[in-house]
Amino acid sequence: MLTFYYNLAPNPMKVALLLEELGLPYDPVPVDTRKGEQFSPDFLKVNPNAKVPAIVDGDVRVFDSNAILLYLADRERRFVPLEASSPARGELLSWLMFIASGIGPFSGQSVHFRTAAPEPKEYALNRYDYEAHRHWKIVEDRLAASRYMLGADYSIVDMAFWGWARLLPFVLGTGDATWATYPNVKRLLDEINARPAVARIDSLKSRHAFKTETDDEARRFMFPQNERLKKQ
Repeated sequence: MLTFYYNLAPNPMKVALLLEELGLPYDPVPVDTRKGEQFSPDFLKVNPNAKVPAIVDGDVRVFDSNAILLYLADRERRFVPLEASSPARGELLSWLMFIASGIGPFSGQSVHFRTAAPEPKEYALNRYDYEAHRHWKIVEDRLAASRYMLGADYSIVDMAFWGWARLLPFVLGTGDATWATYPNVKRLLDEINARPAVARIDSLKSRHAFKTETDDEARRFMFPQNERLKKQ
């Protein structure tokens, strides 16, 4: 059986959605990053980058959320254009990597500098907030002209989108006003949220109680770079 290493952050939840959409049996293994479990020797054998999600599928190990989406969709021949040289495959790869290299990092850094970084942070927050908005505006414009990210067909790109779109008011710090600026993002988010696979993820969320406190221990594991500042 496939083993799925996860927590409840955006990137693991993308993979959880695909697993539920595919109806694949899997063994969920929680990795509590606020307790430093991502640095355990056993988990580092699965992902030397010490991040979730990751999967082990027989003799195959895959880490990075979008790599896992592509691997599983290709394996099951669902939610992905299969012809390597087709225009549709080109669109898939472009938008999937756009989310991997743009939406995810800039959204994550926007949250970090808004909620966790020490002062002074005006320059950094301005940069990442601007880039987060810029990237989400590209998605909004795409969805203004298309039901799904790839057009008429629901795909792993929409699942990658969903992982982060659920948190967009928090990512941007704009609360309920977010959806007036991004109505088509909200439209697709609502459609995906209504799918049975999303409801099944709720049972996964209840299987394990992850640490929620951002105490000194959690900060040490989540932001190990700050240890360098203490030596200056």
